[in-house]
Amino acid sequence: MTELHVSADDGRSIAALDDGSGPNLLVVHPGGGDATTWDGVTRHLIDPHSVITEASDIVAVAGLLKPPALLVGHSSGAVAALEAALLDPSAFAGLFLYEPPMPTKELIAGTAGERARAAFDGGDPVEAMRIHMRDIVRMPAKVVDARFADQHVRAAFSAYAAAQIADNEAIDALGTGVDRFATLDLPTTLVEGDLSPAHLRERLTDMAAALPNARIVTLPGQGHTAHLNAPDTLADAIRDIAGQIFHL
Repeated sequence: MTELHVSADDGRSIAALDDGSGPNLLVVHPGGGDATTWDGVTRHLIDPHSVITEASDIVAVAGLLKPPALLVGHSSGAVAALEAALLDPSAFAGLFLYEPPMPTKELIAGTAGERARAAFDGGDPVEAMRIHMRDIVRMPAKVVDARFADQHVRAAFSAYAAAQIADNEAIDALGTGVDRFATLDLPTTLVEGDLSPAHLRERLTDMAAALPNARIVTLPGQGHTAHLNAPDTLADAIRDIAGQIFHL
């Protein structure tokens, strides 16, 4: 989304938000609010940003590099990385994927995602993120409630609720099943934390079975956020795989 600015006849600055593509629509929102009050409507007028679009973006960036590259992805980034490798496997020497929440046998968000979307569109991003953490990530309800008791945590989660919900919806739009990866024979390292939610580890096992050249590496004492809690451990794992692939 781009913010547009133009000067009025009397010198005032006028701001507008530009999003999507196609024929131009100029929406004038009512007073007493701002352009975001129409988010619920404009969301249905804009084509959603898809995982396939993100995969194409990854391939475009890879094209700027000396091929092939080791493609590292984390969480939804790892989902996009998998789709990018399908689009152009020649661009990559291998994959290092940290817990991609791929809808292998069931959707990631499903009906919980619909409830999170309804809460967000109803003006309650905190509740939307509470649903996300409890029913989609599947953290224990007591842990979620304890974290959300902190107003700073609530504010932080609220700030990226829109992006998180869109992320969930984009992944679910892929549909269930991973048979399409049966021909992707790039050397693939699938990384999990032994403290991660069970459904993420199960999805990783499903991916290992679908990919013809994959192995699973487990990070002891870690969950889904080793990039924050143990960055040195994660970096060592990436360095080890890079050494094997590039024969360093």
